[in-house]
Amino acid sequence: MVKNKGSSITKVILLGTGNPNPDPEHSGCSVLILVGETPYIIDFGANVVRQAAALTAEYGGPLQELKIRNLCTAFCTHLHSDHTLGLADLILTPWIMGRKKPLAVYGPSGMKEMTENILEAYKEDIHYRIDGIEPINKTSWKVITHKIQEGFIYEDNNIQVKAFHVHHGTMKNAFGFRFTTPDKTIVISGDTTPCENIINYSQNADILIHEVYSQKGFVNLTAAWKKYHAAHHTSSHQLAEIANKCHPRLLIAYHTLFWGTRDEDILEEIKRYYKGNVAIGRDLQIFH
Repeated sequence: MVKNKGSSITKVILLGTGNPNPDPEHSGCSVLILVGETPYIIDFGANVVRQAAALTAEYGGPLQELKIRNLCTAFCTHLHSDHTLGLADLILTPWIMGRKKPLAVYGPSGMKEMTENILEAYKEDIHYRIDGIEPINKTSWKVITHKIQEGFIYEDNNIQVKAFHVHHGTMKNAFGFRFTTPDKTIVISGDTTPCENIINYSQNADILIHEVYSQKGFVNLTAAWKKYHAAHHTSSHQLAEIANKCHPRLLIAYHTLFWGTRDEDILEEIKRYYKGNVAIGRDLQIFH
């Protein structure tokens, strides 16, 4: 059960706001929710652990309470590569940095097989570290995977987590998450087109983190790419409509498809139809 430990203990951190395009200004898609000193990772795109390390005091960042060795719990919205390329990093690097227990990953069908294949790929590295003279924990390279379904999927003293289905093309196992901490309710859309579950689970959330593409950029795509993105993602105008229906205290756009536009353009596109508080997410932003 989540315990009330006081106000303003939750921080929402955008580790990566990117997509499959290798934009050097936007790392792979990943969000970190920090409750006190306990971090929870949502998706683990490329560069995930180094992005987290950039914010730790150990590496000159502002967060004394964030430690890489404490990256022990992660949630995955779906198995597309831009959301999972950092899984090997998340398994191995915090272990090397002193993690004391196996990584727990909550994800859709296929998560277990993906994890087992990664561990097989890195078996020589793992065996060298645990069988040699390296002073390292002998078991915390392991991963405990949990297959998720819609509904409550996780709870501890800091956080409750609900998963809900979203519509991401024909992908059957794509999810969003609703996190409840002692002082915040945070909803993360994952990759999705507008759907009723997003509206229902986001009602009156403190923070809604939602994917977006530029409507202005969309009109310049080929017919084939228009068909694809319209079936898989959410436009800036559609996101404004979603926000008007669920009324978050703060709307954060991430996983942004710019197609030649800028932050300011997408912000203007959203604000044309939505008058609430909006931010275009940037890597390493911290929201208290």
